[in-house]
Amino acid sequence: MPYVKQMKIRHRMRIADIAFEMKKAGVLGAGKFAQAADITKYIFFKKYTCFLSLAGPMVAGGLRQIIRDLVDDDYVNVIISTGANVTHDLIEALGYRHIIGTSKANDIKLRKSGIGRIYDINIGMEAFEGLEKWVYQILNGLNIETKKNLAGYELLWEFGRKLKDNNSILKTCYKKKVPIICPGIQDSMLGMNLWTYSTFNKLMINSLKDLSKLTEISLESKRIGAIIIGGGLPKHHLLMANTIRGGVDAAIQITMDRPEAGGLSGAPLEEAISWRKIRNERKVANLVGDATILFPLIVAAALD
Repeated sequence: MPYVKQMKIRHRMRIADIAFEMKKAGVLGAGKFAQAADITKYIFFKKYTCFLSLAGPMVAGGLRQIIRDLVDDDYVNVIISTGANVTHDLIEALGYRHIIGTSKANDIKLRKSGIGRIYDINIGMEAFEGLEKWVYQILNGLNIETKKNLAGYELLWEFGRKLKDNNSILKTCYKKKVPIICPGIQDSMLGMNLWTYSTFNKLMINSLKDLSKLTEISLESKRIGAIIIGGGLPKHHLLMANTIRGGVDAAIQITMDRPEAGGLSGAPLEEAISWRKIRNERKVANLVGDATILFPLIVAAALD
């Protein structure tokens, strides 16, 4: 059996060199990190179709540009996301900004000031007012027949087409024809805008067309790699769509949730093998930690 080797840190080391030192140690969090970086490298450079799922405040938390660049550089081919991350990308694209706050804020005062809080991130309510007006404007520009049977990803591409911000995830996904699938788009401020619009205008979003798109890509792909940030509906939707081909070929997940309660968000990826959502355990890595720390480091190590 191999021995644990002690890590060595040198002046001006690259992140890939640090990941290699972690790989030599091979155990605990360091071993898992190195394994995740290796798997991500294979997904990016060995002709895998890369599915990225996003849950939690990843855009508001500072990962927007990283995700956008991965799409633009052809490393990510499909995004499955909560409606919230799409909403916050649109807010940034429309010129509004997320503000550094504090987790110890007085929420009553924030409410009176028209500010919403995501842990230590603040956002002004005027951003959502601006979003609603913009969404209505775009929807009014679509013809009635189109609005009767829209896939969610088609609508998001239309939003991306109309945006001027080239740093937007939606804009870049439209340009690269990378579908963004939001299986729970109605569970977001954007979703509320779509619902209120639909109460006095014709609008029907066909989520089955989104699932058809996912399974189509799944069946046409020789190898699929999954990068799962957070859990919830995006994680399950990604894995479920790949059961038709017997599961994804490689996967990493970054989560803060625990497995003991049996919930999906904290479930180790190995559990998905029994459900035919993942093919085997050789290229699987589970990381427990904050994705705003771990994901940038894993991407940097893989690209390096």
